Amino acid sequence: MPATERPSERPVDRPSERRGAARTAVVWESLRPVLARSDSGLDVLDIGGGTGGFAVRIAESGHRVVVVDPSPDALAALARRAREQGVEVVGQQGDLSSLLDVTGPAAADLVLCHGVLEVVDDPAAALAALRDVLRPGGTLSLLVAQRHAAVVARAMAGHFQQALAMLDDPTPTGRSGRRFTQVELVELLAAAGFGTPQVHGVRVFADLVPGSLLDLEPGATSALVALEHAVAERPEYLPLATQLHLVATR
Repeated sequence: MPATERPSERPVDRPSERRGAARTAVVWESLRPVLARSDSGLDVLDIGGGTGGFAVRIAESGHRVVVVDPSPDALAALARRAREQGVEVVGQQGDLSSLLDVTGPAAADLVLCHGVLEVVDDPAAALAALRDVLRPGGTLSLLVAQRHAAVVARAMAGHFQQALAMLDDPTPTGRSGRRFTQVELVELLAAAGFGTPQVHGVRVFADLVPGSLLDLEPGATSALVALEHAVAERPEYLPLATQLHLVATR
């Protein structure tokens, strides 16, 4: 990837790409300094990376990427996407519970764990395994669903009893699993042996904006991305974020 091009700044044409760009721009911007810190490339491990939305683009910028995912169909789609883009991404079937058996300890400089902590049986044990698979000084990129925003979403949809039940309940609900608060995540990371993380709000406004506006209004996606960047680290907006992105060092 050219040095002047950031992953979050690539041109997007299709409506789904415009929406996706607005939803992932803050995560890409947070990862940019981590990915740029090695001239020879990093060993990157993407847990639950599925079809390679992050993995392939990271491989395009010269890093060595392994995706661990339990779905053989997702790994097949990952292989096709990597071939289409002319890069190599290794896909291995597995999950967080068997991660060390798949990779061994101290195998990665950067671990992505996006949308996975919500569905594991034991988040504390999962974070301990992620720490073990990182090399000393390595970085964890953790993206999780936030409970505060989920409460708001339930209430706005008219599901008031669900919103009330979710207020202070950390137990999994439905197929989407757990929701976390910033305080809970920082405490979990500290208990697993990580340093104090950087915390960014993701999808503060992106999930609230009508898709038709991004499709029809010229420049709307760029303006929305700029707004998402502007509020990502402002604490007063963190409770509105659909997801929290935490960047922590081993």
